[in-house]
Amino acid sequence: MEGVLLYLLLGASIGFIGAVVGIGGGLIAIPLLVLLFDMPQQLAQGTALIMIVSNVLIAVRSYNKTSKIDFKSVGIAVVVNMMATNLAAMLAQGVDPVLLRRLFAVFLALIASLYVWQTLPRKTKSQKKPETAPASTLKISTSVFLGLGSGFIGGLFGVGGSLIVVPVLTMYYGFRQTTAQGVALSMIVPGSGVALATYAWNGNTDWLIGVCMGIGGMFVVKYGVKLAYRLPEVHLKRIFSLVLFFTVALLLTK
Repeated sequence: MEGVLLYLLLGASIGFIGAVVGIGGGLIAIPLLVLLFDMPQQLAQGTALIMIVSNVLIAVRSYNKTSKIDFKSVGIAVVVNMMATNLAAMLAQGVDPVLLRRLFAVFLALIASLYVWQTLPRKTKSQKKPETAPASTLKISTSVFLGLGSGFIGGLFGVGGSLIVVPVLTMYYGFRQTTAQGVALSMIVPGSGVALATYAWNGNTDWLIGVCMGIGGMFVVKYGVKLAYRLPEVHLKRIFSLVLFFTVALLLTK
């Protein structure tokens, strides 16, 4: 019973932070599962995916309530994401766990550095983009690119597919941070389900821990999304980068 309560509290904490920064929580869950429960990298990724699928669904619903997501415009990205996720998830099953963890750490460090760079003083022209580029509009080529990138990352590392989508949408298409987070999360929902099925098929899931963490996160996700909309955009990005750097530190601890 104490173990179940621990999983619920852990899921609630991770789910809240994940909702604020638009990552579904798995990013933090994976290194914690490795450190706290001595899980191999693949098992940690598969277990975290159980929580991700449920939490991301609720997060997308909450983001959509505040800023409507045009799901038709991300449909192509979703299809491409699912195919790329399946291939990458199968590839990940045979990768050395230590190598996979180190690659994950390098990837997160690069993304975190990008977010720090984004918080530096911007040029005038970048300030105009949010007014001229509707957040609901994506070109077909952009959808394919984002679907491939997010699917490969999400399948290989079990999480993180939305991390490359958000900076692309904010830097090159003028999306607001919160809007980009909602769009990015909507892209990875089906792919996360595909990845979960692949990890589960290969025996890399702990359902008790994953389900308990998912339930814990489901109760707080909407509050995390509400906080995200209240924070200044630059602060939100800095929090995001701090979360990523913290996760890198956890990954390199073991």
